[in-house]
Amino acid sequence: MAKVLGGFATLSAGLDYAARGVTGFNFYSSRGQLEHVLTYRELRLRALSTARKLLSTGLKRGDRVAVVAETNPDFMAVFFGCQYAGLVPCPMPYSMYIGGKEAYVSRIAGMLKTARAGAVILPGDLISHIGEAAKLADTAIVKTFEELAALPESIDKLKPFDVDDVAYIQYSSGSTSSPKGVLITQKAIVANTRGILRDGLRITNEDRAFSWLPLYHDMGLVGFCLSPMMGQVTVDFLSTPSFARRPALWLKLMSENRSTISYSPSFGFDLAARRINGEAVTLDLTSWRVAGIGGDMVRADILNNFAEKLAVAGFDAKAFTPSYGMAESTLAITFADLSKPVKVDTVDRLHYKLAQRAVPASEQLKQSPERVRSFVVCGKPITGHDIVIRDDAGQDLGDREIGHILFKGPSLMAGYFENIEATQAIMTADGYMDTGDMGYWLDGEIVITGRAKDLILHNGRNIWPQDIEWAAERIEPLRSGDAAAFAVEGEDGEDDVVVLVHCRLADGPEMEELRRNIAAAVHQTAGVECAVVLVAPKSLPFTSSGKLSRAGAKDGYLAGDIAEISPLARLPRPLDETRLEAAQ
Repeated sequence: MAKVLGGFATLSAGLDYAARGVTGFNFYSSRGQLEHVLTYRELRLRALSTARKLLSTGLKRGDRVAVVAETNPDFMAVFFGCQYAGLVPCPMPYSMYIGGKEAYVSRIAGMLKTARAGAVILPGDLISHIGEAAKLADTAIVKTFEELAALPESIDKLKPFDVDDVAYIQYSSGSTSSPKGVLITQKAIVANTRGILRDGLRITNEDRAFSWLPLYHDMGLVGFCLSPMMGQVTVDFLSTPSFARRPALWLKLMSENRSTISYSPSFGFDLAARRINGEAVTLDLTSWRVAGIGGDMVRADILNNFAEKLAVAGFDAKAFTPSYGMAESTLAITFADLSKPVKVDTVDRLHYKLAQRAVPASEQLKQSPERVRSFVVCGKPITGHDIVIRDDAGQDLGDREIGHILFKGPSLMAGYFENIEATQAIMTADGYMDTGDMGYWLDGEIVITGRAKDLILHNGRNIWPQDIEWAAERIEPLRSGDAAAFAVEGEDGEDDVVVLVHCRLADGPEMEELRRNIAAAVHQTAGVECAVVLVAPKSLPFTSSGKLSRAGAKDGYLAGDIAEISPLARLPRPLDETRLEAAQ
């Protein structure tokens, strides 16, 4: 069978073709044992059967079906079954370690409600949690994978989605309070997978992929489920919790299977490099030709450390492939050139911060790490897609001028599902979408410098500051408007979360107890560590319309105008970057 790298009219057409071959999905246990083999042929048969079972519940064409995205054949059968049944799958997160049951139920209920899901399909061990969420969202049909499998098949003729139909709704890793569903069409997923297979990864007949990424995330779903299927590529899966417990297992299985392609956020490479220890010498990673990095800011220091640790296993640093994308673009926007090593641009930190220009650092300046900032170049847009970088006035910028990154192309989402206001807020009159990211051009390639507004990027997760603030304000004696959350750049280049809180207490021990309670609440809700800064009442800035100004709060904090008031505080000293700018 000839390999065809995407370009099929729909996802179901792609699976119909892949089913003619012998490739497919393999699922490994937390101990590294092969548990399930699901060829594309078997997946197609299961999907067709699942499609008829879903329709037997009374669901109608176009209805949304929420499905918990466990890394197993059951999820695959439901997702692709929806494609054949004309139902819209909405992958939901399985993980519930962030924030515990209450936060998980709230998050799932929000997703079910905004999707107006007609059904939710889930593993049996989550029935109490998701059953509760379904009641809150008025989702009528709640079935475990086992219950769905036991249903009779509808005798109605299947009508798969056509080229002009939708494909699925993707919920990003952002707000837990008011989730936005990214509506992806068949045309968008076809365009993006084609770009990934042909332009980004340049797939060959010898390729075999490996993924531990969650399937409810765009990089896991599109990058390592839908794209490989559309290119008839075999994928070996390890669940995300299994990777979290044993990061080195990722590398061991890749070594055993001679895997050629795998992706991870920077922190995944960091974890694996730390845990592999002396076992690196036992591995063979010579086949790994695409070590993709995405999902968060690409860290050059982490990549260098990984390459040094795994060189003994035959890992070639030239395999690193920085890329850029997001759920709103289906997944991929840019890829670095596979034939070239990672390009790192080191710039003068002062010009970068104050003049919004990426001025190359001199060799002398590079001797002072606190005065420079290094960025990894993330490549060029995939074929048929366009990026512009504009200033606040909407004017296009040239090389090394830092501005807002805007994107358009056939992979662009149809919009946020039933949320016209949110969609219009990020679209321009000439059809570009504001990504919310900042960056600059460097010889025709894009360089990402960070988020433009309030959204906090932490370990590959987008965290809305409102979620943190609301968690803090539930602690007595705080009230609404008493907290402001934002991120500041730490010395390691990662975002550190800071929460400024109005404090009306005077007793030192009581103030420290309040600080601990707030930190615990934020960790439970958002899953992040934060620096809680107790500030004087009425010191947080608000706009003329009465809205909290996070940018103003951050500026005031960094300038020292909004400061800690507790006599017992032992907070970190201001950032080296702040001290440098103040001195200059």
